[in-house]
Amino acid sequence: MKWEGNRESENVEDRRGGGGIGGFGGRSIGIGTIVIALLGSYFFGVSPSTILSLLSGGPVQMSQPEAHKPPADDPVAKFVSVVLADTEDVWGKIFRENGGQYVQPTLVLFSGRTPTACGTGDTAVGPFYCPGDQKVYLDLQFFQTMRERFQVSSEFAEAYVIAHEVGHHVQNLTGISEKVADMQRGASERKANALSVRVELQADCFAGVWVNHADKARHILESGDIDSALKAASAIGDDTLQRQVQGQVVPDSFTHGTSEQRVRWFKRGIDSGDLNSCNTFAAKQI
Repeated sequence: MKWEGNRESENVEDRRGGGGIGGFGGRSIGIGTIVIALLGSYFFGVSPSTILSLLSGGPVQMSQPEAHKPPADDPVAKFVSVVLADTEDVWGKIFRENGGQYVQPTLVLFSGRTPTACGTGDTAVGPFYCPGDQKVYLDLQFFQTMRERFQVSSEFAEAYVIAHEVGHHVQNLTGISEKVADMQRGASERKANALSVRVELQADCFAGVWVNHADKARHILESGDIDSALKAASAIGDDTLQRQVQGQVVPDSFTHGTSEQRVRWFKRGIDSGDLNSCNTFAAKQI
């Protein structure tokens, strides 16, 4: 992915402390433990912090580092800042062309745990977007998880992760998130999960729309980039994760979509570059 020398966003907030993941029962927490907590939370509905506390043998001890700008000599933070700036440029243009105004989100880098308007953010849940404060939360350890567990190692795959979370921000700004939340209230678990799948697939498609416009404007793609991002989308499909962890697939429990669906909707956004092509809620079959 070609990104060096491009504009950096001013909307990156660095809350990373000096203690790594830390903060649990006086012991450090490794990436393997985080993966266990992530998967346990995903499939069994248990708080990741609870699992981490049990695995580390003690209660959670949380400290809040002072927020600041990322250091200028941090190459990964610089990469994240450039990707976020690129999403700002693309979505700002798309919103203007449709008579709207894009409100730029903040991306928060943290390690371990951090307070958010949606509750305590935890490394073990992976990157996430909080509509309450319009911030994307990212622990850079997640990129290491992608490399070690999912065998996905490319900057463009990492950019896809950021663009997906920004896609949730677009859903929030356009009122989609609120409408879905209203539909989920009082719905059965099966129906609520099905709606969540459509939300996530649309965010994948929105990430693809960003790719289309960014490459046309700044020629960011290099050979193999698309394949690496599609591999990342496939690796985090519900069916793939369930098969790895529990040896069987339970479609009614899906919340993010199958590997095939995630790849297909991401690719649809890339191919079309059109926001209207991402209406997963109107699709009879996703």
